[in-house]
Amino acid sequence: MQHVALADQAQELHDPQSFITRYIWSQDHKVIAVQYGLTAIFVGLVALVLSGLMRLQLGFPDTFDFIDPSAYLQFVTMHGMIMVIYLLTALLLGGFGNYLIPLMVGARDMVFPYMNMLSYWVYLLSVIVLLASFFVPGGPTGAGWTLYPPQAILQGTPGYDWGIILMLVSLAIFIVAFTMGGLNYVTTVLQARTHGMTLMRMPLTVWGIFTATILGLLAFPALLVSAIMMLLDKIIGTSFFMPALVSLGENLDYTGGSPVLFQHLFWFFGHPEVYIVALPAFGMVSDVLATHARKNIFGYRMMVWAIVAIGALSFVVWAHHMYVSGMHPAFGFFFATTTLIIAVPTAIKVYNWVLTLWRGNIHLTVPMLFAIGFIFTFTHGGLTGLFLGNVTIDLPLSDTYFVVAHFHMVMGVSPIMVLFAAIYHWYPLITGYKLHEGLGKAHFWLTFLGTYAIYLPMHYLGFLGVPRRYFAMGSTDFIPESAQSLNAGITVSALIVGVSQLLFLVNIFWSLRRREPAGHNPWGATSLEWQTEHVPPHHGNWGAELPKVYRWAYDYSVPGSELDYIPQNHPVTEAEGTAADDEHTSEKSV
Repeated sequence: MQHVALADQAQELHDPQSFITRYIWSQDHKVIAVQYGLTAIFVGLVALVLSGLMRLQLGFPDTFDFIDPSAYLQFVTMHGMIMVIYLLTALLLGGFGNYLIPLMVGARDMVFPYMNMLSYWVYLLSVIVLLASFFVPGGPTGAGWTLYPPQAILQGTPGYDWGIILMLVSLAIFIVAFTMGGLNYVTTVLQARTHGMTLMRMPLTVWGIFTATILGLLAFPALLVSAIMMLLDKIIGTSFFMPALVSLGENLDYTGGSPVLFQHLFWFFGHPEVYIVALPAFGMVSDVLATHARKNIFGYRMMVWAIVAIGALSFVVWAHHMYVSGMHPAFGFFFATTTLIIAVPTAIKVYNWVLTLWRGNIHLTVPMLFAIGFIFTFTHGGLTGLFLGNVTIDLPLSDTYFVVAHFHMVMGVSPIMVLFAAIYHWYPLITGYKLHEGLGKAHFWLTFLGTYAIYLPMHYLGFLGVPRRYFAMGSTDFIPESAQSLNAGITVSALIVGVSQLLFLVNIFWSLRRREPAGHNPWGATSLEWQTEHVPPHHGNWGAELPKVYRWAYDYSVPGSELDYIPQNHPVTEAEGTAADDEHTSEKSV
């Protein structure tokens, strides 16, 4: 029997008719993407409120009676875990990955639509289990978002009983959801691309999501294994991570376990996780910059190979998080070296973004503002990462506010900037409606300037030696009184930034109520998702026939073209073919 590629197979589309099959138990990748997005944004708002409560305590200690040390540590833990896993990973991959991959590669849907649907519902279950920990005896775990044993499961830690169990179970469920979604993304990219859509014609968004998914499929098992092993340590008393120890004057039954082993397993997942979030952001910001600068992306192949190189190197840098953990000192040299090496392809991407903007016809739309803001915040966060990658500098800065500032600039603010850029950019495609430009620009400036008002002073607090995760500083001799004033200023800035996110929600509601049509391809983009017959795309994305691709995704401002963009599905003209032949001939002659 002759093999027929998925893109060539005749597909019978069963367009759902009922409300339940169309919007609840939907197998349409676009509906599933919106489900992922709404759930992730909801749980992200919960984490935002928790960060506000943390800052109230730090800025104005002992002012609010309901924030005691246990509650503070629980806020810290849940804020960190929700933001990294349940918001950023879920929204970037589950939301935008689901929506954009089939449209960008010219497929009708994901290769496994039913499994795609299941991935969302399993993700929702993981969120429910996580949020349920707020309502169990003892509340959620307060072990810190890294969940280090033995502290995480010992008496005396907030949420040491039900809280930590629900956290570990929720993570295990999330990994199952990610695996189902991830297999879909990889298979769809490799097997369901339309005619002419070679790997080197794919938009960088697809490359970023594709590479990040592979990282997740390789890295998440380490977290799954460590979660199961810690559950066994907690429930049945095994000693994978628990050494022999005394708690409250009593010898516990644990023997021979290694807490450092958990750290290795956690960070073997944890550092690729940084790039599971960053790589989709890199891809999406590249597409936003090229579209709104009306200029082809600079060094496309270099950008692709930089994404791949970052993905590969992300697995050999994890222990730079562990310089103070007690691991063998010889490891420090190796991981400091690999940390400096991974900075090279990352820097290449920054240079290419700047050169894409160079002499471009830049339109300062709201998506473009957030994309340019990302370049600033990511560069800033990356440079401070070089400090912490050096063993001798990391030792005094470890567990200070400098680490908090670095981590939030590179892993918090930067991806959030891209998320907003992506939402403002693709919102007209998803809904068919316009967003308010003025509200969007106000949202950007308050967010961008506000985050710098938060994290620039925090670097200084780190240099002073102010430790992170402390409920209150007390009367510590080496910390001047001015540090507390600075902390109060940071809190005020954080609250302003938090409240300013309401502008985004107001903009969404305003758009959905006013329903002003955005028109077909309002940005003049070249990639396939904007070339569908209907906006928003109907079930099955394309009409009777799949589109054919003739060129890459960045034909902007091409000399001699009527428009300042040429879509990917626009056939190559005779003049273009002649020019390409002439170029090829001249290259050969040289």
